[in-house]
Amino acid sequence: MKSALNNPSIVRAASGSAQKRPLRILRRGFYSRETVQVARELLGKHLVRVKGNSTMTGRIVEVEAYRGSDDPASHAFRGRTPRNAPMFGEPGHAYIYFTYGNHYCLNVTTRESGTPGAVLIRAIEPLSGLSTMKRLRPNVPELALSNGPGKLTKALSIDRTLNEIDMTQPGPLFIVGADEERFKIARSTRVGITAGTDRLWRFYISGSQYVSKK
Repeated sequence: MKSALNNPSIVRAASGSAQKRPLRILRRGFYSRETVQVARELLGKHLVRVKGNSTMTGRIVEVEAYRGSDDPASHAFRGRTPRNAPMFGEPGHAYIYFTYGNHYCLNVTTRESGTPGAVLIRAIEPLSGLSTMKRLRPNVPELALSNGPGKLTKALSIDRTLNEIDMTQPGPLFIVGADEERFKIARSTRVGITAGTDRLWRFYISGSQYVSKK
């Protein structure tokens, strides 16, 4: 059997849906655009984590956009540092950081190299690999497995070993497109910030049970 890394159709099979075409990895051009636009368009796409023989996938249901010097809530607001360097790099890479001394957060970088931007993936709806997610987060109800940025990284075994990985290529972490579907997008201020609260840059699929609790 071909590995999920070499056969995009394995993502289709893993999701359990009868789709007519394989789901293709989002390429660099998707990410090399304005951050807020990328954030909105990531909703409904599928986040894929390959670890050993396990392939875990989740539908992205909640995101937040973070820009640069015009965004006081962004890590990049005051310029480049060793921590936020991925935000200034090539689009389509993972930016993973540890926060609150407790959990990791997964972002994917946007814009052109040298211009900071990243989208925080806040919540996913599990589609495949549920047994692995439950093993990684034991005694947690299914609806609470991945309904928050720290929860989803635990459920998918994501940490800083994956920081700066290229998510536009087959590998342990990438995002694929999804068949067209209709859903309503809601927006709000971002969660847990004290600056930039006027920016409605948190987007989520309205009515999804897997959106984080504010």
